[in-house]
Amino acid sequence: MNKKSEKTTNEGKIWLIGIVMFFLGAFGLYALIYFFPEPFVKTITEQVETRNVTITDTGIADAVEKIYDAVVVVKTYVNKTLYSTGTGFVYKKDGEKAYILTNNHVIEKGDSVYVEFTDGHLKETKVEGKDLYSDTAVLSLNASEILDVADIGSSENARIGDTVFSVGAPIDSDTYSGTVTRGILSGKNRLVSIRTTSSSTSDMMMSVLQTDAAINSGNSGGPLVNANGEVIGITSLKLVTTGVEGMGFAIPIETAMKFAEKEEKGETISRPYMGINMRNLSDAIYFYRPQLDGITSGVYIESVLDNTPASASGLQAGDIIVKVDDKDVDSIAYLRYLLFNHNVGDTMKLSIYRNGDYKDFNLVLNQKADE
Repeated sequence: MNKKSEKTTNEGKIWLIGIVMFFLGAFGLYALIYFFPEPFVKTITEQVETRNVTITDTGIADAVEKIYDAVVVVKTYVNKTLYSTGTGFVYKKDGEKAYILTNNHVIEKGDSVYVEFTDGHLKETKVEGKDLYSDTAVLSLNASEILDVADIGSSENARIGDTVFSVGAPIDSDTYSGTVTRGILSGKNRLVSIRTTSSSTSDMMMSVLQTDAAINSGNSGGPLVNANGEVIGITSLKLVTTGVEGMGFAIPIETAMKFAEKEEKGETISRPYMGINMRNLSDAIYFYRPQLDGITSGVYIESVLDNTPASASGLQAGDIIVKVDDKDVDSIAYLRYLLFNHNVGDTMKLSIYRNGDYKDFNLVLNQKADE
């Protein structure tokens, strides 16, 4: 055989081997897919699904537009000097008068209060009423000044996980007014401690809504809104816990409206009254060194005022309140929360530790004589 024929034969063998290997590889891959299809099908499916993404979230622009012009920037002045800013919203129009809801702490120290609308015009308002413990306040002005009225929804019907958003003027009202922040309803009926005085300890608790929508300084008094554009709460920086991110709180709209109805009429908000001076037990230990016998928390009665529900029931200085209505009491803030859940005229049950014994007392609650 000559060299040319030998070369041709070798090339033919190489091609034949290549063809055989190709078919053997194809057959082997087919066999793997046939007998072990799941990983291959899963991979292919994931690749196809990754390439074909469908966006179903259309945003909340319609809901924002529905509430937007009802929101105002609240500007509080002292001696004609701007003292603080916050947010509010028009919740009612009645004849020639319109009413705005905001937080008490936004306006409480001012001698005049103005509101700025989304079109930029500024108008002075009248403070119809305000309340320290609910942290609500009602402002009024001529109805011809307002741009829109908010729709009031229901926090009771809201579900955890619902989309919510806030509208307000965080940080700087001139720069960031009308800021919208979005999140979900993270929780309901959260008990949050607050301070109503300059004291370093909390003296009050509120049952509030929790959200992860950003709430910053200046948002106080603004609306927390559902995806239908309805107000379900009033945001409050006062309820935000220092050092915790992603947790904002709002007063349920049902609670706020209950007080607003009285405030807009200038009515006094009456709350039940016990008639005692008290300290948290943890503080009283250092001042009075009471006999504890294993008691670790409660409220210590420093003194009992004359002609009050406490004196009428037989409470004494030195008593330690350990339960209210069969609920363990660990602080003044929680005791006041339970007290304010009652109405004037209700009977409240107290469990007291006194000189080594536990005693039960029933207080018929009334209001302060000066109210």
